[in-house]
Amino acid sequence: MPTNSHHDAIARLLAILKKIPRKSPGISAREMMIWLNDEGYECSKRTVERDLDVLASHFPLFYEEEKSPYKWQWMPEAAPEFPGLTLADAISLHLVEDLLRPLLPVAVLESLRPHFQQAQKKLEALAETTPNARWIDKVRHVSPTLPLLPPKIADGVLETVQDALLADLQLEVAYQRPDAEEPQTMCLHPLGLVQRGPVTYLVATAFDYTDARIYAVHRIREANKLSEPAHRPEGFSLDEYIRSGALQFGNGETIQLVARVSEWLAGILSETPLSSDQRLEKTGQEYQVTASLDDTWQLCWWILAQGDAITVIEPEELRQEIAKELRRAARRYSSNKTVKKLDALPNHEDKKEG
Repeated sequence: MPTNSHHDAIARLLAILKKIPRKSPGISAREMMIWLNDEGYECSKRTVERDLDVLASHFPLFYEEEKSPYKWQWMPEAAPEFPGLTLADAISLHLVEDLLRPLLPVAVLESLRPHFQQAQKKLEALAETTPNARWIDKVRHVSPTLPLLPPKIADGVLETVQDALLADLQLEVAYQRPDAEEPQTMCLHPLGLVQRGPVTYLVATAFDYTDARIYAVHRIREANKLSEPAHRPEGFSLDEYIRSGALQFGNGETIQLVARVSEWLAGILSETPLSSDQRLEKTGQEYQVTASLDDTWQLCWWILAQGDAITVIEPEELRQEIAKELRRAARRYSSNKTVKKLDALPNHEDKKEG
């Protein structure tokens, strides 16, 4: 934490210069004192007033004398940029660093690295005496699904994909589909990058086709940026593409899901609905849920993950697909020994939430 030493006084003065607004209404000495103390600089209002007077003799600062309290600001068109991070900057950078890494071009990420390091040092320096600096130790983001390790991306591939996307140029890639023995050479027209859990996907069109598809970047074995411009489908929007359910592996269609759910699952859905039009109605010992949802693989995976806490009623095609998957799973647990062990396990109604 800054002290009254000469070096810390310089740091405080730089912090004041950064905080002074460019235009009205300005900032008072008292407001500056409160902010400085929040940032970890212990000082009085009188100290701040002296600092402002000193700075005004070297920098184009002013206040309107007819107003009280005095509100300091930079003279018009005179506000320079100063390096350094505020405590709020440091907390924000630290919290978003891991989220930003997969989405930023490598060159941009490298330029931000000193800022990430500076943020870490600032938080470590203030941690013992400034409560706000300890916020990073008290919050975490946890995946609601099984946390999988990110797949390995071949050296140089992500950088090449990012470069082509930024420059709106075509990509030649060797793409290894999960069900193929050898990678396929493809010409892709990059449209966007999307991070879905631990996996990075490239949204692109292939060859002369106009329909956008997703390609897992870790399945690209080699990538070369071409000199030809990429073709962008007219009216394409990355946000609209995501809203279509494509990243949940859907077909773009909407279904009306009707299902019976256990009391335990109904409690979860009452707090975190499946959709904005979801309806829950009690029917005997269970509940019936109705919701409009995208027809996606993600929906099937979610239903299967609920086990015996949900039974699909409509649509019939989805009901049959779930039943088929459950029969396949049951065959894998078909031995009497395994079935007895499974029967002894608690069901969803036995689970308690803390």
